[in-house]
Amino acid sequence: MTIDTDSRSVRSAARLRGVVAVPGDKSISHRALIFNSLARGRAHVDGFLASEDTESTMNCLRLLGANIEQQSDGSVIVEGRGRAGLSEASDILDCGNSGTTMRLLAGLVAGLPGLAVLTGDETLRRRPMGRIVGPLNELGARVTGRAEGALPPIVIEGGKIAGGQRLNPPMASAQVKSAILLAGLAADGPTAVVESAPTRDHTERLLAAMGATFDISGTAVTMTPPQGDLTAVDVRVPGDISTAAAWLVAATVHPDAELLLTGVGINPTRSGILDVLREMGADIELTEERTIGGEPVADIVVHSAPLHGIEISDPDLMPRMIDELPLAALAGALASGETVIRNSEELRVKESDRIVTTVATLRAFGVELDERDDGFRITGSATLHAASVDSSGDHRLAILGAVAGLLAQGETRVNGADVVAVSYPGFWSDLDRLSQD
Repeated sequence: MTIDTDSRSVRSAARLRGVVAVPGDKSISHRALIFNSLARGRAHVDGFLASEDTESTMNCLRLLGANIEQQSDGSVIVEGRGRAGLSEASDILDCGNSGTTMRLLAGLVAGLPGLAVLTGDETLRRRPMGRIVGPLNELGARVTGRAEGALPPIVIEGGKIAGGQRLNPPMASAQVKSAILLAGLAADGPTAVVESAPTRDHTERLLAAMGATFDISGTAVTMTPPQGDLTAVDVRVPGDISTAAAWLVAATVHPDAELLLTGVGINPTRSGILDVLREMGADIELTEERTIGGEPVADIVVHSAPLHGIEISDPDLMPRMIDELPLAALAGALASGETVIRNSEELRVKESDRIVTTVATLRAFGVELDERDDGFRITGSATLHAASVDSSGDHRLAILGAVAGLLAQGETRVNGADVVAVSYPGFWSDLDRLSQD
């Protein structure tokens, strides 16, 4: 008999109790590596998320000539030698499963001389890249890809990036915006990005600290690159609110829960899950609010609370919680009344088609919900029963299955469970520690 070692069992927990030091923010960890590799000087990155995705970024940057060292305490040292310290890679840049790695590095290498080929695993090679290929070509790079530039692998010949450009990306995406701004650092003038809705602003915050100048008006972001190289800066990475969302939802919908999540980033361009859960009736308290490295941070206390269904459809909200929508759907399934999620088409082009996979996962637990082109309609007050579910190679779906398993009667099996290492390597040990009989 063959035993699936990439499978985890989850049983319902009588109580959820404890403290979670939420792992470092994945988005900021990527940016701390990339921007400091392009800068001049020595930077210490504390709270860095060591995961499969950030390892992909680190490996690619080293191929481009960056000097990055991981320390025994989990921190990272980046020795930046400026733009001139990076050069054409001698091999393909393998971005693994990480869309952030591919899109941000595309912007970086677009402003460097030489040729770069970016690819990834089977899942990443299905994700849309036309959204960066078009803008980077507009800026002066030469970028092509499979399926007429729509899909990876993508090939980039760095060129002279034209300053004074004003680009309107086809969708609101922090990764697209960041790719454009990274390329714009090589321009001889300002670069403007006008989005249809505000997106996470980690790039603007960090580049401003490193010497770039920003003018922000509504959804228009104009960056003027510094004279010379960026200046390397130390970064203390806050906890990732996308990771914290698993515990926010688990503790809210569990009948006997009290969790403390420490050091969580609450950047308002990322904190949509807090707004939605509170609107549904969640008992969430922010304490010890402070600013670390230019990012707002807080400890979060969450207790069990009865929820009611709502409509989640504001287009401006979606970029602020797109990765948390599967968990919001689970919260809706356990709330009273109906929950509707709309305007979330972007879920279809994540690591999996998260509309399809969320529906399949929650239906396996006994939830009644309908798939819509742009989201879900969920019938509340569900009684969850144990199920065998598959991650579909998507870390968010593995975590969704595990959280649902905490609330279901019987033993749930999550197949493809090791994929959580993409963003949260310690997830399974934290789940075991917080679950009490």
